[in-house]
Amino acid sequence: MANAAAYAYLDHSALVPDGGLTLQTSGGPSAHPRFFDGFLTQPGAAAVGLLAVAEVARTRYFRPVSPASLDPVVTAGSDRLRFESFSGCCGVYARLDVLPAGVDGSIIAHGTTNVDVNVPLQRALSRVGRADPMHLAVGPDDLTVTTFDGSLVERKVPLPSRWLRGFAEAQVITSRFDPRAEVGAAEARALLHRLPVAERGVLWAVPAGRSLRLTSRPVPGAVCLPGAGRLVALRPFLRFATTLRVYGPPVATGSGPVASTWELSSPAMRLSLTLSPEPYRGFSGEGAVLESLAADDAADDADLISALLSWDPTVDVDALAVASGLPASRVRDALTQLGTAGRVGYDVAEAGYFHRTLPYDAAAAASMNPRLVHARALVTSGAVTIDGETAAVRSGAETYRVRVVSDDTFTCTCAWWAKHRGDRGPCKHALAVRMVRTGEAADLDEPAETRA
Repeated sequence: MANAAAYAYLDHSALVPDGGLTLQTSGGPSAHPRFFDGFLTQPGAAAVGLLAVAEVARTRYFRPVSPASLDPVVTAGSDRLRFESFSGCCGVYARLDVLPAGVDGSIIAHGTTNVDVNVPLQRALSRVGRADPMHLAVGPDDLTVTTFDGSLVERKVPLPSRWLRGFAEAQVITSRFDPRAEVGAAEARALLHRLPVAERGVLWAVPAGRSLRLTSRPVPGAVCLPGAGRLVALRPFLRFATTLRVYGPPVATGSGPVASTWELSSPAMRLSLTLSPEPYRGFSGEGAVLESLAADDAADDADLISALLSWDPTVDVDALAVASGLPASRVRDALTQLGTAGRVGYDVAEAGYFHRTLPYDAAAAASMNPRLVHARALVTSGAVTIDGETAAVRSGAETYRVRVVSDDTFTCTCAWWAKHRGDRGPCKHALAVRMVRTGEAADLDEPAETRA
């Protein structure tokens, strides 16, 4: 192999008793390794952006949870840094991309770890001006930030397992987005400052000239704005941004709520917030990854693509297709599978995947999704009987009828389908029928505890 690299790890990544994860990443050969060491060229913007990511991490927009371990995840790629977090309710995904123009330092090695942004660091970051120097040193165990106030060393804390499910769901959901609108700095400032902060309902933003018009009903070309108050973390970054871009899936008149991404950008960095379809819905429960987790046909391809992943800023699907000998469609399926394992994320601005390393695999992801666990149990117990385009599924004292609408679409007589109608992924009965129809139940004969 022409380009080979060896990485050393200080310790194993591992589950901890409270259900979170401790992450380890490569950091070079030294006793105190770093995967980034240098200055940021726009320290004021970087400080505000990092504070916004940390603000989302400690905010509970809907359902309160303990904030003890809600800390941003940082990834060093070949030429940039990414800081990511989820809100306490897991309904807002925040990311700060520090682009090559924003980095003045050495990315010594590639890796991912979680970092702490506590009150002393928040205070120090809030005092960083546009021209003040800010130095970052990021390693597998700590984040060191040096400003005029001195150096602050923040230690790593366990990463909530719910975030891992959120990363997987957000990757699948945002990969279906397209750019929907773009407005300049002045229009962005006016829009974000007139949004109702307390609004928890669903609005729709419609391109109108150089700005966006808010309406209560979806129309073709509109972008969903579910819970406008959840965009408040973007406001401090407005003074550094040149453009507001909005991304989302296609909608039609009468469409239900969908997720969307709102991104403020400058030449050196991008700050984005991705909102779940409704304020009470966390990304970790959206179910967008269930069919990929249930499928076995992409597993071998995912192993091959995983071995070929580099730390390029954006994963090149066509290049991977050439290197692997697989068609582009199978490469995309493999990347979806890897996304469920936290190995890749999706950047809507560049319409491409990026490499992320988390101590997580598809088997672990499956065990953390109750619908998939229950579907496998139904298959293993022989509860599924298929008769042409319909199927009967025995679950407890009830028998549910599942009808095949298309290869990827099912209806069911259960209460879950009646409530969500496929908007939050398949129910466990439809998932079990899909597994049986595609022959993906062959490996389910072993006891469930050995698969977890």
